[in-house]
Amino acid sequence: MIKESNFKNYLFQQFELQEEHWQKLQALVKYQRFQKGEFLLTAGSICQHSFFVEKGLLRFYSISVNGKEHILQFAPENWVVSDRSSVFFGEPSSFHIDAVEDTTVVMLDERFLKTLAEVNVKFASNNELLLQNHIRHLHQRLHSLLGENAEERYLNFLKLYPDVMQRVPQWMIASYLGITPESLSRVRKKLSKN
Repeated sequence: MIKESNFKNYLFQQFELQEEHWQKLQALVKYQRFQKGEFLLTAGSICQHSFFVEKGLLRFYSISVNGKEHILQFAPENWVVSDRSSVFFGEPSSFHIDAVEDTTVVMLDERFLKTLAEVNVKFASNNELLLQNHIRHLHQRLHSLLGENAEERYLNFLKLYPDVMQRVPQWMIASYLGITPESLSRVRKKLSKN
């Protein structure tokens, strides 16, 4: 068990959770450790959880019919990742989630989220805000992939994930940006000259 939980701090900050609420929730909090390369979700399975990253790094991605990976999201510490459509609708996921490095997560199931809503009224309104922010992030991601050049996408990546650059191989960054590793090298070289 982790002594001082990033997740507990996250709940206290995001939802102004009180210690009495935490006492009711603590028994439902399940930590799980995943080794580098281990899957939390595979395409074709139904996603049962959202994953709060306590320590480590996850990636959320799909694989095309020709075997090419397309990374949609990285999830470093204090981020939540899930296939919410699969969770909500109970449909098989089209995505994979795996550990980029050894990672400890909090497994958030619907029971935990319902209990959180019962003990903390602020959760409902803040959860709506978090959902809207998630939708905004998806729209920005689509706009970036469809409307920005590689240099702009790379600069946005650095803003969104300032510490991920040193934690993942270049091909993963290129996959996230929708470019080849060679194109990423050219972008980085060009920016280093400026």
